[in-house]
Amino acid sequence: MVDCPGGGYQHLAMQHEGHDWAPFFNGQGIALIVLKYRMPHGHYQVPLEDAEKAMKVVRGRADEWHINKKDVGIMGFSAGGHLASTLATHSSGDAAANFQILFYPVISMEQGTTHQVSRENLLGKKPKRKEVNEYSNEQRVSKHTPRAFIALAGDDRSVSTANSLSYYEELLNNKVPATMHIYPAGGHGFGIRQSCPSHLEMMMELKAWLGSF
Repeated sequence: MVDCPGGGYQHLAMQHEGHDWAPFFNGQGIALIVLKYRMPHGHYQVPLEDAEKAMKVVRGRADEWHINKKDVGIMGFSAGGHLASTLATHSSGDAAANFQILFYPVISMEQGTTHQVSRENLLGKKPKRKEVNEYSNEQRVSKHTPRAFIALAGDDRSVSTANSLSYYEELLNNKVPATMHIYPAGGHGFGIRQSCPSHLEMMMELKAWLGSF
């Protein structure tokens, strides 16, 4: 599992959206690789380049690390969820993911839906229409997009639930297996913190999903 912490494409929440997840995955025999990807700083291709490189490195070292190279997933939180869904909808070959896990993800770059800070940090204040379309990942879903687990809170005031809803709908339209859990409370950025009211429920559902394929 390659993990992309969030942070609005301006910093990385490496602990509760990164390293703190290791015991959960390791306990199920799953290796967790937390990706410290570069911030865009005007070069929107950079985060995806790092995520694709990480996937290739994992597959290249699969035998050494005792990883099944045909079962490598991408996980992301908030803006890291945008990066994870970008890889899931754009990448191919050894850079492609076999499955995706998204927590309260930014999906779209469209005004009115996107997370404005993430959009501006990735694409700039006045992006071209081509770039907005390219990185509005709900528009990039196809039958080749990997299966997905999506989790978010209904009271998220930072990233609109419309991001996850539109992505989930496009996954279904393309017959991609997907499950989405919208918890009544938790806000934004809860990660693996037990302060989230639905923490235990969420962990049980994620574990069940991972064990289902």
